[in-house]
Parts: sequence; C-alpha cells; structure tokens
Amino acid sequence: MPKQTQKTGLLGRSEARLPECPDSKILETFPNPKPGRPYIITFETEDFTSLCPVTGQPDFAEISIEYIPAKLCVESKSLKFYLASFRYEKAFNEAVVNRILDDFVAACKPAAATITGDFAARGGIALSVEAHHP
Repeated sequence: MPKQTQKTGLLGRSEARLPECPDSKILETFPNPKPGRPYIITFETEDFTSLCPVTGQPDFAEISIEYIPAKLCVESKSLKFYLASFRYEKAFNEAVVNRILDDFVAACKPAAATITGDFAARGGIALSVEAHHP
C-alpha cells in the first residue's frame, strides 16, 4: 500500500469549525491506493442546504457524488465540511451543482465525475440537476 504523502488537516480534529462559504481549498485529498485500477467512489448526503438567491429561503437537497479517481481521492470529512459551507450560500440549484463539480474536479482531478442534486419540492415542483466531468 502506498504511503500517504499529503496531510489532511481536518481528519482526527474535533475542534475544526465549519467554513462560512464554499471554497475548493476545503477539499482535502490523499493518494489513490490503486491508481492503475478504475473503480468508482460514491458519496451521498441527504443533509444539504443552500439558499434561494431570490427569496433567501432554504433549499434542501440530496447530493450524490460519483467519481473515478485518478491520482487522488477526496477525504470524506473535508467533503462534509465543504458541503456544509453552502448553508448560507445564495445560489440557484443549477449553479450549486455545477459549482460542486468544478471545485471537486479542481481538488482531485478525477478521471470522471458526476454530481447529482435532487432538490426538495418547492411550490409543488421538485428539481434534479446532474453535472458531468469530462
């Protein structure tokens, strides 16, 4: 098993605070333990919140991140903190999902990635957004 060469700053630290706004630098990575083998990693959360940019009302969503790692994998606690940082972010649902994809790709440069946001119904209409890399 390859040695971990990058340090993670959040893992094992209970005093870490949630960030106030999203930033790709929050996403920490570690070396892919099987870089020559294509495999899929999936993260899912039902606890995602952002704010409608027009009304300021909360938008609740289930976020799914599925990716094929290249050289790096994303550390899950940093992803939890990153996703929680959207809590006070005012943005349309489409922009949120695409922002998550852009930041995720910038952090770990995966071979492929799909981000899906299934947003709760507002006004009787639910919305799903799916963004892909490449």
